[in-house]
Amino acid sequence: MRHKYDEKKIRRVIGEKVQFVQGDASAVYGALLAGCSFFAGYPITPASETAELMSKLLPKAGGVYIQMEDEIASMGAIIGASWAGAKTMTTTSGPGFSLMQENIGYACMTETPCVVIDVQRSGPSTGQPTEGSQGDMMQARWGTHGDHEIIALSPNSVQETLDLTIEAFNLSEKYRTPVILLTDGEIGHLREKCVMPEKGEFEIIDRKGPTVGRDKYVPFQADESLVPSMARFGDGYHVYVTGLTHVEKGYPSTSSAEDHDRLVRRLVDKIEKNRKSITMVEKDYQKGSKIAILAYGASARPSAAAVRKLRRKRKKVDFLRLITIWPFPNEEVRELADRVDRIYVPEMNLGQLVHPIREAAEGRAKIIQVPRIGGPLHTPKEIMDAMRKKA
Repeated sequence: MRHKYDEKKIRRVIGEKVQFVQGDASAVYGALLAGCSFFAGYPITPASETAELMSKLLPKAGGVYIQMEDEIASMGAIIGASWAGAKTMTTTSGPGFSLMQENIGYACMTETPCVVIDVQRSGPSTGQPTEGSQGDMMQARWGTHGDHEIIALSPNSVQETLDLTIEAFNLSEKYRTPVILLTDGEIGHLREKCVMPEKGEFEIIDRKGPTVGRDKYVPFQADESLVPSMARFGDGYHVYVTGLTHVEKGYPSTSSAEDHDRLVRRLVDKIEKNRKSITMVEKDYQKGSKIAILAYGASARPSAAAVRKLRRKRKKVDFLRLITIWPFPNEEVRELADRVDRIYVPEMNLGQLVHPIREAAEGRAKIIQVPRIGGPLHTPKEIMDAMRKKA
């Protein structure tokens, strides 16, 4: 797809610099600013507003919008469009995210840059379509089969949804991998002030193109970055793309342990060895604290309020918010666990990220779940009450 990034056109399409919008809408603005030129999706609550706004704005910005017959096809479409040279995105919620998992694995194996926004809702199955949840945190990491790494980010505001959508595209292009934005029904439908960043206030990263002639191009040959260059279909390069285990030229090699080990370890290492540059967290620590709250996404909002209330009562408490969910911020969690005796983990589920938190803490601190399901967010009082009970 031959799409020219036209910032002036994008700015006209987006409209006012400062807007009062939903999180779902800010994701659209972030995608447009990042250079998204192809969207394929299937409507599903509470992500439908993203698809609806994309259908209105993306064609005006020079891109292509298509409504697919289901989420399986949506994921396949953005993979194909990415190989044609487009920056691509789809949006969904829990049930649709489940359907996308096989093709997410295919995108990992074929090193296809694309962005998936999962506006989480209560489950399992169709669950509570209009209620927010954080029930897909483990599915984002382990939903597709086989050894792989994934990058997933979690915003806690409308503004951060825009900012992290841009970051998701950049990480996807830089590491040639699918990137997942784990928002939820609370953040997706929340309306807040959102400021469109100016040119120069954010980075736009594009995938590396071939630097050698067509006769010398090896599609899956990586340099020291472990990330191969990526030729567009239609440009005359010989590219063989398969989800099978393959050698550097792209040809299948399904019986060689050595070829499989070399390929999969590189796919893992290109993310794992760049963990420090990928990881984002927000820290708010106090000297002498013995307790802490660790949260992410929508749950971080009442958690931060609980921290403020406790501090007004002259209680010392640390606060750590995870922005990067996968790869998991092990080092940052261990640092917190070395500071305090107890870490409280509010989640809108019955306990998902609490497990890698316990693994990272390695017995340094006691990890205490503060679960909440059924739709409504924790209140600050509920979090504080849970802390008093476990004190």
